[in-house]
Amino acid sequence: MFENLSDRFEKAFQRIRGEAIITEANIGETAKEIRRALVEADVNYSVAKRFANRVKDRALGQEVLTSVKPGQLLVKITQEELAEFMGSSHTELNIKGKPAVILMSGLQGSGKTTHTAKIALHLRTKMGKRPLLVACDVYRPAAIDQLEVMAKRVGVDVFTQREQKNPVEIAKAALRHARSHGNDVVIVDTAGRLAVDEEMMAEIARIKEAVQPSETLFVVDAMTGQDAVRTAQAFNERIAFDGVILTKMDGDTRGGAALSIREETGKPIKFVGTGEKPEALEPFHPDRMAQRILGMGDVVTLVEKAQEQFDQESALKLQKKIRKNSFDFEDFLEQVQQVKKMGNVKDLLAMVPGMGKALRDVDIDDDAFKHIEAIIRSMTPEERKQPDMLNGSRKGRIAHGSGTSVQEVNQLLKQFGEMKKMMKAMSGSGNRRGLAGMMSRSGMPGGMRMPR
Repeated sequence: MFENLSDRFEKAFQRIRGEAIITEANIGETAKEIRRALVEADVNYSVAKRFANRVKDRALGQEVLTSVKPGQLLVKITQEELAEFMGSSHTELNIKGKPAVILMSGLQGSGKTTHTAKIALHLRTKMGKRPLLVACDVYRPAAIDQLEVMAKRVGVDVFTQREQKNPVEIAKAALRHARSHGNDVVIVDTAGRLAVDEEMMAEIARIKEAVQPSETLFVVDAMTGQDAVRTAQAFNERIAFDGVILTKMDGDTRGGAALSIREETGKPIKFVGTGEKPEALEPFHPDRMAQRILGMGDVVTLVEKAQEQFDQESALKLQKKIRKNSFDFEDFLEQVQQVKKMGNVKDLLAMVPGMGKALRDVDIDDDAFKHIEAIIRSMTPEERKQPDMLNGSRKGRIAHGSGTSVQEVNQLLKQFGEMKKMMKAMSGSGNRRGLAGMMSRSGMPGGMRMPR
């Protein structure tokens, strides 16, 4: 995400690094590079020009302190302007009403139905809500089936009326159902089209009038670039949505939509989709995203993800085991499962300052731990608790059972021993995050080089 843009910004900043002062000439050339970087990221030219001029004007209006170099000051100004450009701060969902109603809108293929379920999971797990998904797409084949499958996957209720072809009546019936069944949030999945058309706009306007949502969300594919912005403008003019969900932010997107949709529509980005899994949904924080774009990492989000998976009681229990040097492969396997729930390993490591660029050409997929898990699961319970008992024949059996080699088993045992020493040393400084805490201090998942 934003790799090319990050490179172009880095190139722009190099123009002023080494300069003693900021002048009209050197900041002018840097501003041009910033503008080109944004245009290449598919930001509208006039928007990119306004942004570059704001950076230039701020830089010229500030004196450079002796302790701050011009290049450092420019990075700081650009980071602040990027955050402001994308909305300044995170905007929460507006959940009001009994039940509260969220109306989902967007084109077909944008990921609307999938993200309807993702929002439901977010509300259930993060806010303690009891959502009801409503199938109001009566046109797309299997749309109702898809929503039912997704609802079951995220553990929420779903309301369907397969014989009813009027989505307005379905939405009304869903509200009555929610009131009588204790659902405090109703999320209405509406029909999309391959392009903006009057029929679709009129229908969703009627649904909105009928259910009076406290929150109307526009779901858009970030990879469509400026088309995403134009589509958002068309929807906003007709139904005045409250916020945006940008999907496929984990793909090879140039980032123009994320950078300019707030500027062009005046509506905040509230969430970004970062993968196919239901958990792959992040609240959008403009300040943190600006830091990621400029290669500063995003430690706050990394810590939040760790806190979601590691409760205080388990962390204290783990810390005691580490201090007693009784941390074993059973504990490690449990830690691996928790880290996997935090999201894509490469994306997590990229949140560590300086790691994003270093890992750009390193292939770390979602199954980065699978060989380690296979080796551990091929051990007996006794072997997991006492790795020192592993002799040649036992290692051979484990290698055969896990589809790996004895060399890989030996490598894991060696690195596990090194990791135990590191964790014991870290426990003395108050670390209570186990393997997740180590991730922010190492270059690979769990501080280990993955077998294979």
